[in-house]
Amino acid sequence: MPDPRPFRCRGGALLGGVLTAVLALAPATAHAGQGDHPEGPDGRVPSVESWGLNDGGQLGDGTTTERHTPVTVSGITAVTGLGTGSQALHGLAVLPNHTVKAWGHNFNGQVGDGTTVDHSTPGTVTDITTATQAAAGLSHSLALLKDGTAKAWGRNDFGQLGDGTTTDRTTPVTVSGLTNAVAIAAGGSHGLALLKDGTAKAWGRNDFGQLGDGTTTDRTTPVTVSGLTNAVAIAAGGSYNLALLKDGTVKAWGFNNSGQLGDGTTTNRTTPVTVSGLTNAVAIAAGGSHSLAATDGRRTTGPHTGSGLYTWGDNNFGQLGDGTTTNRSTPTLIATGLTAYTHLAAGLARSLAAGDGPDGTA
Repeated sequence: MPDPRPFRCRGGALLGGVLTAVLALAPATAHAGQGDHPEGPDGRVPSVESWGLNDGGQLGDGTTTERHTPVTVSGITAVTGLGTGSQALHGLAVLPNHTVKAWGHNFNGQVGDGTTVDHSTPGTVTDITTATQAAAGLSHSLALLKDGTAKAWGRNDFGQLGDGTTTDRTTPVTVSGLTNAVAIAAGGSHGLALLKDGTAKAWGRNDFGQLGDGTTTDRTTPVTVSGLTNAVAIAAGGSYNLALLKDGTVKAWGFNNSGQLGDGTTTNRTTPVTVSGLTNAVAIAAGGSHSLAATDGRRTTGPHTGSGLYTWGDNNFGQLGDGTTTNRSTPTLIATGLTAYTHLAAGLARSLAAGDGPDGTA
């Protein structure tokens, strides 16, 4: 199963896109291109860096000043994971003690401290002490707990908090009926959870079929994604989702106006369809309306048998990294200078990949 933690390798490539806000885990040393990351045994790193837009304090540096180079998120001295999302205007960080810090825009309570005031530095999310993962939607937040349940807070007009209501929440509530979850993801206005048995649940906005239950009906509590089995990883885009299966294939469903489902069409899908041609994928990422998948050359089946990065979907800002601004409805191989990929990330209209360089170093 791909490493679920956010990327922190020094070998990386920005494929293109517009400047929004970017979060990255930072190593303890600043010797770019050499040395090892001093991580502890639980994968913790000592700080978080951010750059880009900052109108609501989403960079967490105590200001609302746009930054074109990385700055350190204030007050965080150890972190085990970031809660990121393709459309998020706020940041989340999971700490080694399993609490969650949040900062940035807070007009719907997505920072989770009982207020609706923007935060330019991290504050503690109320009543979460056993978090293992976090995910940020456009204006809502999710946290996966050790016991396989999930909490949600923030905007709830489409039921994206999964608590059976459409009432905004400024502090966490329990996602109704969700158990045995092992991973979570947040779309623009929907939630997604991978279960221990390889199936998935989804809830919230469903106007394009992004919940995968065969309908376009919004759901205020989780429903089963139809026909999805053997999933090992999930990713939520703006109004669509991806799932990586155990056999290295990828499924997609929801909004498909730019070909982000990768099935060779621009037809929305209310149940999962297979992404064309990918048979040896090991990692996935979903942006606003574009998708990424990394493949592993050690797999030997299918048309894409080498290690590589494939992108598809919206390319208006060059976020597919293929040297054009042409949308793609099937995966396209991208030249990045990396020989293997460890982490992928995608924003509203940007893409990031991290891995090994040509000499085999990270």
